[in-house]
Order: sequence, then structure tokens, then C-alpha cells
Amino acid sequence: MDKEKIIVIDGRELRFSDGETILEVAKRNHIDIPTLCHLKGATPTGACRVCVVEVEGARNLMASCTVPAAPNMVVRTETPEVIRSRRMTIELMLTSGNHEDCLVCPASGDCRLQELAFRYKAKGATFQDTGVKYPMETVNPFILRDFSKCVLCGRCVQACNDVQVNEAIDFGYRGAATKIVAKGDLPLKDSDCVFCGECVQVCPVGALVPKNAFKIPRISETTPVKTTCSYCGVGCQMNLHVKNNRIWHVTGCEESAPNHGSLCVKGRFGFDFVASDRRLTRPLIKENGEFREASWDEALDLTARRLKEISGEHADAAGVLTSARITNEENYIAQKFARAVLKTNNVDHCARL
Repeated sequence: MDKEKIIVIDGRELRFSDGETILEVAKRNHIDIPTLCHLKGATPTGACRVCVVEVEGARNLMASCTVPAAPNMVVRTETPEVIRSRRMTIELMLTSGNHEDCLVCPASGDCRLQELAFRYKAKGATFQDTGVKYPMETVNPFILRDFSKCVLCGRCVQACNDVQVNEAIDFGYRGAATKIVAKGDLPLKDSDCVFCGECVQVCPVGALVPKNAFKIPRISETTPVKTTCSYCGVGCQMNLHVKNNRIWHVTGCEESAPNHGSLCVKGRFGFDFVASDRRLTRPLIKENGEFREASWDEALDLTARRLKEISGEHADAAGVLTSARITNEENYIAQKFARAVLKTNNVDHCARL
């Protein structure tokens, strides 16, 4: 090994690249250093202080997400002092608002703070409860903001500003009054928020959840099914979280291109139509001004016959509209059908402009 590029973490000699932090080297080598604030693709902030480690020669514990790896650096990730510091940090977070209702919280089972509290045997009653400073924001169409559960990790701010580059939210006020605010501390619905839901996906606690979170199964109770979003032709990869053969949540696949976890408002929240009782399940044929149900064979035969009649009687009277919601191959077949079968060049596409 090149001794100029070696760091020692928990007794293991590991190679690192220029610019890599201790946390990044550890994660790449499957060494678990817990964190609440770190977000891949965003500038590290060291805000949560959960990822602290001991670095030989340093006087204080150091946040592994912000400290660059250096040659011959010796790091220990689970010493008694590190564990004590992490436990105290977690206990402070547990008392900074309303975290007593973990069992009924929509994020229960999928909450990083809850997970770390169990891991480090943290107690919620160690410090004086700071109380609830700001009321829950329920007026937004897709997102419920529970400030009493916010631990000010800043992941939502990083996701909005660094990943989505929407810049709709940021830290506001100072000291004990600090909160995450939208423009002018307005509700999200009155701000620059586009409701992509990136902040909801990265929130490690229950501070940001879907608007109907208290009426549907928690995400930890569902089974993820990977699929491709059909709203446009980008091909975003997503997980449909299913229970009892119904979709309850949608999250982006962080490990998959092209979106790497990001979704738009339609992709993340526009799935209610799947289980709608108004959804058509059988073909309809209009007769005497009213629709009646028909079989697929009858509907397709009628469509083929009428297209043939119309194309034969009126040159160029038929046309084909295609969509970005289908694949390139399907769009190719559609235009081929129009030109070769219907004998028309009247083909248009919803994404043409």
C-alpha cells in the first residue's frame, strides 16, 4: 500500500482519496459511523455531532463527516468516550421537543433517532424537556411539518438547496428559537416550495411526513416494490410501498440512476388514482349518447373497423397522439402504425414543445 494514502480506522489500514472525509472512507469500507445530518451529494455541516470519533493526537472528539482523511491518521469509532458523547447528544435531541409519542409517530420503525436511541441506550428524561415552541403546520397540501420533532439536523435544508436547488427553506431565527423556515416564515404552500418531497425522504425523524400520515400505514409496515415512474420519459426509479395490495407511500431509489432518489411532486404524491373507485377497468363503447361496457375484443374490433373506414373515406382524417409516459420503443411502434397502417403522417407528441 501507498503509505502516503493510508488511514487507520479501528485497527484497519485503509486507502483513501484526496478530499475524502473520515466518514466517507469508513462507509466505503463498511465501518458503521452513525450520523443524522450527513447527506450524500451535499456539503457536510457536522450539525448533529453524532458522528464524532476519536482521532489520535487530537484534544477533542471530531465530527467524522467534516474532517478530511490524512496520511497515518489513527481513528477509533466506538471508544467509551465516543459512546458517552453520542448518548448525551441523542438524549439532548430527545428532550428538544415532543419525542414521547414514539409508538404512535408516523415515522416509528423508520426513524434514525429512534434507532440510535435504542442502540446507545439513551434515556429521554436525562435533561429538562424544552417543550414545544412552534405549532404543527397542517395547511400544506402534501407535507405535514411537526416542528416539535425537528432536531435541526439540516438534512431537509441541504436536500432543498444543494440537491434539488429549489432554495425554498433554510434555518431561521437564532439560538433556542432556531427553526426551519420557508420564505418569510410562511407556510410551504405560500413559499417557493414545489412539493417535490425530497425533504420528507431525507428527514431522519418524524418532523416531515406526508399530509395523511396519521391515516395510513407507516412506511415501516409496508413492502417496497421497485419500479419506474410513468409520469414522463425520464425514467426515474422509485419504490412503491405496498400493504394489502395497495400503494401507501412512494420513495425514490437513492442507489439508482437517473434520479438517485429525487422525484417530482407527481412522482412522489400522485398515486391515489391507482386505487380510485372511479378508475376504468373495462372498455366503454358509446351508443346513442351513452357509454356501455364492452369486452376488449369488441372494443378493439370496433376501433379497427372505424379507423379503416375513416381512413378510406377521408384522406389524412386520422391522427395519432403519443405520450412521454410510454417508452421510446412504444412511441416508435405508434408512429409506425400511423404511417404504415393508417397511411397518415399526422403524429404528435405531448412533449414535442
